[in-house]
Amino acid sequence: MKIENNKVVSLTYELEADGKVVDRVTKDKPLEYIQGMHMLIAKFEEAVASLEEGSTFDFTLSPADGYGDYDPKMKFDVPRTAFTINGEIREDLMQPGRTLPMINSSGHVVNAVVCEVKEDGVTLDFNHPMAGKALHFKGEILSVRDATGKELAEGLHGEFLPPEEGCRCGHHHDGDGAHHCCHGHGHHDHNGDHECCHGEGHHHDGDGEHHCCHGHGHHDHDSDHECCRR
Repeated sequence: MKIENNKVVSLTYELEADGKVVDRVTKDKPLEYIQGMHMLIAKFEEAVASLEEGSTFDFTLSPADGYGDYDPKMKFDVPRTAFTINGEIREDLMQPGRTLPMINSSGHVVNAVVCEVKEDGVTLDFNHPMAGKALHFKGEILSVRDATGKELAEGLHGEFLPPEEGCRCGHHHDGDGAHHCCHGHGHHDHNGDHECCHGEGHHHDGDGEHHCCHGHGHHDHDSDHECCRR
């Protein structure tokens, strides 16, 4: 069976950027998605379309076909009060290298990386980690099957359901309409703490989008296959 729209695909991949392997998905925990449902980078789906079970792939996506160019305006300072929870500024969240899910004014989840902690604020970078990079993928198609009606309506792991009914990471989408979910694995925080920052955490970036700290510390070490997503 060939990969085409409305087929459930299971695959492995290794992603290399800047000459280094930055992500790897193996047979014991493969990436599964429904082709044509905008779950993955569009050019990734195009590249594997028509492949069959047992096929291998090896291709490179330009930054334009992946996560776009790096935008310096997406890196900026926010006040320490952005990390206030229950009236307390949470210093433990201000860890360089930590990824923090934020929510913008449109209700979309966006990730920010803590770059630097200063006396009067914290530098956050909202660029995707793979922005500006060519993405070299290679891997294998493990299986291809028809999606069920339930899967097409609700998502492979319930990602099209309301948050309280769907997967643990919730149902959200970005500006291009792509829906995201964590394939049932969930986002994992280093310490399991899943509180939210509130009103004081709102700020905006160069494109006018407002953000606040939301569900801090959700960080999946290897199971979320983030590098394949839009």
